[in-house]
Amino acid sequence: MPLPLRSPGGGRLSPRAADAVVAGVVLLVVAVWTLVSARYASEPAVRTLLGWVLILIGCGALYFRRLHPVAVSVVTLLACVVYYPLSAQDGPLMIAFAVALYTTAAEGRFAAAVALAAVTLLAVGLGEIRQRPGHRQIDDTSLVMLAGWLISLVAVGRAQRTRIAYLHEVEQRALAAEREQEARARQSATEERLRIAREVHDVLGHSISLINVQSGAALHRLGKGPAPEAGLATATEALEAVKATSKDALRELRATLGVLRGADEPTPTAPSASGLALLGDLAARARSAGLDVRTDVTGTPVPLPPPVDLAAYRIVQESLTNVTRHAGARTVRITLDWGTDAVRLRIADDGEGAPEGRPLGSGIRGMAERARAFGGELTARNGDDGGFLVSARLPLTRPGTTEPGTSEPGTADPGAAAPGTAHSPFKPTTPAPTASDSDASERDPR
Repeated sequence: MPLPLRSPGGGRLSPRAADAVVAGVVLLVVAVWTLVSARYASEPAVRTLLGWVLILIGCGALYFRRLHPVAVSVVTLLACVVYYPLSAQDGPLMIAFAVALYTTAAEGRFAAAVALAAVTLLAVGLGEIRQRPGHRQIDDTSLVMLAGWLISLVAVGRAQRTRIAYLHEVEQRALAAEREQEARARQSATEERLRIAREVHDVLGHSISLINVQSGAALHRLGKGPAPEAGLATATEALEAVKATSKDALRELRATLGVLRGADEPTPTAPSASGLALLGDLAARARSAGLDVRTDVTGTPVPLPPPVDLAAYRIVQESLTNVTRHAGARTVRITLDWGTDAVRLRIADDGEGAPEGRPLGSGIRGMAERARAFGGELTARNGDDGGFLVSARLPLTRPGTTEPGTSEPGTADPGAAAPGTAHSPFKPTTPAPTASDSDASERDPR
């Protein structure tokens, strides 16, 4: 039961120091009162000496009141029982017992405090009843006041115990809330790093792969020693393709990393000018790398939220990147199906396919995570007739909404949700990326 005692420097005293201060203050009050009373009451020196010994015992025991609250209460009560019939000076040693009784209740020993208070009241009452008429020192009114005083001490001690328990619970809740807030902050930072890493992977992986294929094809043609005019045309065509691809990569990379420039800037939900509207440009860049890219669109297109539009674009982009780097394909067919409830993507090539038994790489894992973040699904497998097939489904309506691409009132934009945080009713066939997948691209051909 800590008392609000503070050191001269302004800090709170330690529990042991506070107990020493309380014992010293009580001893000072009792000693001064006893010395004043000694001027009006005389008694033998032996009784006086014994009285001071009892005062020292009763007040000194308060130093241990929190270590042994019940024992200290018993010691102070016994000191009072011996002191008051013995001493004619009647010092206020009862203060020591009052402090000890209060401490017993405040330290949670409520039953012991009630028992000690009841024993004290009964002992005083029986002692007064046994006195001869006219020799009572405490009348009935004083007994009632003593009973109220003892009850008040126990009640205040119990209230202090309850208050301390409440403050401790509030402190623990505050600490738990702080830990939870820190955990959420770390989780948000991790999710944001994963988002940025996936964006950088998609942008750089696609663009650098195209640049590598374009420049390799140009060097191959130039290595055959064509005529100067044909060689110049080949080099010019390759450089123009490299320039266009690198320009697009720089633009998207600048938009993706813009979130890192300032803490007060809002997080962009999509790089500028990226979405299914640019599917033709994406196919044209893949054609410049030597692929025969064919696109089929069915259904009626509807506007998509930027995050969903970007996710669809990135899925196609990453699929073309994998075809360019690993498939050895000549033809790629991109099918975009606008349904009433979802937009479906299908990217199929006529290449070699992925080796059986190999785990899927981080690129495909990232595509699956994008689809799952918006309540969709994605599968990636070898095609039935050869090659590799990527199929994705992105719902047009978020769960609990009726309008395509809308969210419930009062909820955040689905694009603001970090990957992996959305609760999807679909189960993609590819698992979410983990920290151990950092080198997946080295182990996995895709």
